[in-house]
Order: sequence, then structure tokens, then C-alpha cells
Amino acid sequence: MVMPWINEDMCVGCGICVENCPVDAIFMEKGKAEIDMDECIRCGKCHEACPRGAVRHDNERIPADIDENIRKTMELMGHYKSRKEKQAFLGRMEKHFKKEKIVAEKTLSGIEELKIKC
Repeated sequence: MVMPWINEDMCVGCGICVENCPVDAIFMEKGKAEIDMDECIRCGKCHEACPRGAVRHDNERIPADIDENIRKTMELMGHYKSRKEKQAFLGRMEKHFKKEKIVAEKTLSGIEELKIKC
């Protein structure tokens, strides 16, 4: 699911994105815009409205998301002592991410079907 996000370093707190959000999913917090992802309808109006380009697309976060997944895996692996335990844990993590991949692929397939029906 496309998830917009606010680059805090680029946001100047002008509130234009807040004004342009049709479902009031954007609010100001400590002088910066934030998006309530549970309310966001992914319309893209915030991307278009932001004069500083601070509302970003989630595909820009792919490298950081990968790094975070690896970091978290390494952190959790620290709970295991033996090589055998670590290998078993890594196998479970592999299964987890393969499941996520299948979910994403089948979701994309479902979206393609929706596009044909629309």
C-alpha cells in the first residue's frame, strides 16, 4: 500500500498539506506535519500541495526499510547462543519475509484484477 510520509528535515510547518487533505489525516505536531496512516486515503493531494516537497513517496524508503529489517533480525538473533539456534531463527525469519513477499504478490495480482473491472 502506498504510504506517503513527511520528511521532517524538509517540512517547514506551513500547514498547506493539512489544509489540502480531504479527510483531515494530516496534523501538525511540534511544528511539523504528520500523517495519520489509519485515516489517509492515499489520494496524493498532499504530495501535490507541499511547496517544499516534504511529503514523500514510500518507495524512497526501500533501502532504509531493508536496513531496518536486517538490523532487527540481527538484534533478535542476539537472543540465541548456538549456531544451530541462530540458523533455526534465521530460517524462521526467512519464512516470515517469504510470506510477506507472497502477500504482496497476491495483493498486486488482486489490484490488477480490480483495474480490469473498473
